[in-house]
Amino acid sequence: MNQLPESVDRDILEHRVILALKAIRGTLDCTLHQALEVFVQRHEELRRERPEDFALSREEYGQGFYS
Repeated sequence: MNQLPESVDRDILEHRVILALKAIRGTLDCTLHQALEVFVQRHEELRRERPEDFALSREEYGQGFYS
């Protein structure tokens, strides 16, 4: 898999789901479904690597976003 731009991590940390998905799709040239899978994987990696950067629970983070 290609390296994701740093903007994806920033977007995830700042709760900018749509922008993160657009950046993933643009970088990997993939479908929205594939981008969502990459997003979820990276989100979990960041939670493990940088738990202090996540003030919201997993449930709170995704409120208002429906795929």
